Amino acid sequence: MKPFEYARAGSTAEAVRDFGPGTMYLGGGTNLVDLMRLGVAEPERLVDVSRLPLDTIEPQGDRVRVGATVRNTDLAVHPLIRSRYPMLARAVLAGASGQVRNVATVAGNLLQRTRCTYFQDVTRPCNKRRPGSGCPAIAGDHAGLAILGTSDACVATHPSDMAVALAALDAQVHVTGPGGDRIVPMPGLHRLPGEEPERDTVLSPGDLITAVELPPPPPGASLYRKVRERASFAFALVSIAAVLDVGPDGDVAGCRIALGGVAHAPWRAERAEQALIGGPATGEAFLQAAEAELEQARPLPRNAFKVPLARNLIVATLEELAA
Repeated sequence: MKPFEYARAGSTAEAVRDFGPGTMYLGGGTNLVDLMRLGVAEPERLVDVSRLPLDTIEPQGDRVRVGATVRNTDLAVHPLIRSRYPMLARAVLAGASGQVRNVATVAGNLLQRTRCTYFQDVTRPCNKRRPGSGCPAIAGDHAGLAILGTSDACVATHPSDMAVALAALDAQVHVTGPGGDRIVPMPGLHRLPGEEPERDTVLSPGDLITAVELPPPPPGASLYRKVRERASFAFALVSIAAVLDVGPDGDVAGCRIALGGVAHAPWRAERAEQALIGGPATGEAFLQAAEAELEQARPLPRNAFKVPLARNLIVATLEELAA
C-alpha cells in the first residue's frame, strides 16, 4: 500500500472543500481499503467522512431519510425499515456477513466497485483501471459477469444488493459537492459502461452522498431474492427486488422489478413491468414478461446460464408475490 495523507472532515462543507486531485472519501472502508491493499486504488489523500453527523434514520412525513454514514446492520434492523421496507432490510442482510455490515455504510455500499477478477488484478489489463487497455474478461473468466447493458469495453457487474432494492423502490440519493446540492434518482446513480467503464456513477469529483431518501412504500407485496453459488455470503449470480400489486379483479395494478448480478448497474426491468401492468397476474403472463425483458440480453459463452436463471427467478418471485 502506498503512503497517503489522512484528514478527518468535521462537516460536509469541510469534506467537499478538502477534496482535491488524488483525494478519495473514506467511509467504512470495507471496499476501498481492500482495493488499496491490492494496488487498484492509490489515493494520495483520504478524507474520512465516517464520523460526520449523517448517521440517523428519520421519518419525514410518509418518507424516510437514511443518513449516508448509517451502518448497514443498523439499517437492516431499524423498525421503520423492517416495517415499511422489508424488501430493503432483506437485501441488506443478504449482502454481507455481520462483521462487514457492522462497519459498511449506506453510501459506501452504493459506491462499491466491481468484484471482477481482472479489475482487482493489477497485473492484467482492465478498462476500468486503465481505459483503453482492454477487457480480458470477455474472452476469459466471465461466468459471474453481466448479460445486460454491456459494451465492448466492459462486462463487469455492480455487486450491491442494497442498490437493487433501492432501484425498485425509486429511492433518491442526496448529494453535495463543488457544484452545490442535488438529488440523483435510483435508478440513475449508476452508469452502464458504454465507452467509459471507469465511471461507475454519474457523480463528479468531490461529490459526497449525504443521504438516501425512501419514498412512501409502494402498494402491494414485496420480496428480495438472491441466487448465489454458495449458501454463505457471496455476490449474486442473479438477484431480484420485486413489488407486485394485484387488484381485486386479479389483474396487475402495479409492478416494480429490479435485477442484480446481471449488469454494470442495478437493472430496472422496465419492459417486464410494462408488459405486466393491466394484465392478469398469472404464471404465463410472468413468463412472457420475463422473456420480453431478457430479449435484450447479450450473454457470453460462460454466463449464458444467467438468462434462464434470471427468467426463472423473475417468474418464481412474481408467482410467490401473487399468491
